[in-house]
Amino acid sequence: MTTTLLIPGLLCDAYCWEPVLERLPAQVANLSTQDSLTEMARDLLAQNPGPLRVAGHSMGARVAIEMARQAPGRIEKLALLDTGIHPLKPGEPASRAEIVKFAYDHGMQALADRWLPPMVWTGNQTNAALMADLTAMVLRMDPDLHARQIKALVERPDATPAMAQITCPVLLMVGRHDQWSPVSQHEDMLALLPDARLDIIEDAGHFAPVERPDAVADRLVPFLRD
Repeated sequence: MTTTLLIPGLLCDAYCWEPVLERLPAQVANLSTQDSLTEMARDLLAQNPGPLRVAGHSMGARVAIEMARQAPGRIEKLALLDTGIHPLKPGEPASRAEIVKFAYDHGMQALADRWLPPMVWTGNQTNAALMADLTAMVLRMDPDLHARQIKALVERPDATPAMAQITCPVLLMVGRHDQWSPVSQHEDMLALLPDARLDIIEDAGHFAPVERPDAVADRLVPFLRD
């Protein structure tokens, strides 16, 4: 029996997948205890035996790619949302270390106030309910979890070589206004994948699954289900 697995991103949980879960039976990954993408992928493969259809958002998509690298024969379909494959950028360790310290020094509310707005398209930042729900999600986390997940991202491998080895169907999806993982980044991934398509979600930023939930679910659910 095939399992559908949805993998949240940094500081995220099942909230980001609610529109998909309303339409499709699926498991939501828990990445709260590990501090490496390799370990996250290995644990999810062990926890979910058998064939898998996997969707990952942001950091979760990097974990999904690592799952496909570790167990290519088990992944039937792969959806990668608002993500990238590049290795560490110059200056990134310092900037990541600074925001980890910021969360410890000032708390998760201050982190949410700082981190969330750039992740959401400016046209959606005035949606008070959306921003409140995203903030509530971040507040369900703590600085230690944040530090572990940042460590996993800072120590991430270059996923470029894995692209050509992913032969299952792949759906790439990105918010048109995603400033963190832009459209161009997904176009580069598309060029490396043997069997992939790219869907761009209008009027959305990095949090496309909740900024435009129906538009994302309309594309993602049939891909994972059929």
